[in-house]
Amino acid sequence: MSKFSLTPKEIVQELDKYIIGQDGAKKSVAIALRNRWRRQQVTTDIRDEIVPNNIIMIGSTGVGKTEIARRLSHLVQAPFVKVEASKFTEIGYVGRDVDSMIRDLVDNSYNIVKGEHERSVHLKAVEMANEAIMDLLLPPLKDAEKESADYLRYQSTREKMFIKLMAGDFEVREIELKVQEDASAPMMQIFGPLGMDDMGMNLQDMLGTALPKKSKIRRLSIAEARILLTQEESQKLIDEEKVQHEAIRRAEQDGIVFVDEIDKIAGERSGGGPDVSREGVQRDILPIVEGSTVKTKYGTLVTDHILFIAAGAFHNSKPSDLIPELQGRFPIRVELENLTEEDFVKILTQPKSALLKQYIAMVGAEDVKISFNQDAVEEIARVAFEVNESMENIGARRLQTIMSKLLEDTLFALPDAKTKSIKVTKAMVVKTFKDTMADQDLSKYIL
Repeated sequence: MSKFSLTPKEIVQELDKYIIGQDGAKKSVAIALRNRWRRQQVTTDIRDEIVPNNIIMIGSTGVGKTEIARRLSHLVQAPFVKVEASKFTEIGYVGRDVDSMIRDLVDNSYNIVKGEHERSVHLKAVEMANEAIMDLLLPPLKDAEKESADYLRYQSTREKMFIKLMAGDFEVREIELKVQEDASAPMMQIFGPLGMDDMGMNLQDMLGTALPKKSKIRRLSIAEARILLTQEESQKLIDEEKVQHEAIRRAEQDGIVFVDEIDKIAGERSGGGPDVSREGVQRDILPIVEGSTVKTKYGTLVTDHILFIAAGAFHNSKPSDLIPELQGRFPIRVELENLTEEDFVKILTQPKSALLKQYIAMVGAEDVKISFNQDAVEEIARVAFEVNESMENIGARRLQTIMSKLLEDTLFALPDAKTKSIKVTKAMVVKTFKDTMADQDLSKYIL
């Protein structure tokens, strides 16, 4: 079955491989994703009237909100962008404009589509690159020379050299290659990293095609030259207009925008001075979520069918503090649960990318085997849970801090010819955190 037509149950099963618990949130996003496929099967005029059921996920940091949205997009290879609502400001103030989230989404969509097209022409591009390398090693004969008696000798020599090239005999040999450089690159130094985006449209992208291309001669190994020539030949084989059109279409129909920290813009305008209105930011975001047209460097995009997933802790506010119009555009609300000790044990061991598996792989790179006793895993989970309870709850991210502290000396000592295996025990975990856990001030500083 295509990834784009997974059933809700199949979507949840895939998410379960990476995310522990949070069944309610997984169910909601699975339905929302399947509804997209259902809408695309509708052939009547009502198809355009079916809009996504946008979602607000409520929960503390580190409980899996971002991971659910990110894994969802990876699952179906959909364009995805994460933005922080608190980084936007009301029009007229310094800051990012809300349209930039859509331009970022289209950039991501373009990269996905471009990558697919590059892979589809890769073999042909490599073949053309090798022919170009042969022309540099042994320049082609002119038409008049092809009539001479030396032509057969030339053909024989070229065939022999080509066999050697394919066998890898020339990989370190250097050749001179004319390499194009982007003449518009210095413009980024003029505007800086944020200036271009604040202007609404990327000036470099608008003018880049009109600017002349500079080139210079570089001396490269054949292996290096093949990479550059393959990229160059790929661009010739790809229909850029087709890529851009598909990038826009996919962003419109399959795009997912994850708006984090939406609780930071909930509430009324704060008093005292020319402060930026949180309500104003909401009203700027509203047209994007409702459905509007945004100009991008790849073309014009309509946001009507983009899936928006918002998230926030809502410790000092609630979704009803958002303006009514924006609330109405997020009809699905799901609350994520705080993680328990048992959840931490599962997070450490069960997901495909579980933290313990990551450390086993990293230590394995030093030809050392590391293992964790079950009681050690439970003690790590207990420490993480207690630290979250006694300080700010940062969810599963606390495990990163705990593991880093626990294995700090071990990772520093490697590689060590005498060390071939390491076993992490409960006693080792207790010893590492005994003094730190007892001293609250020290605990806050270290953990």
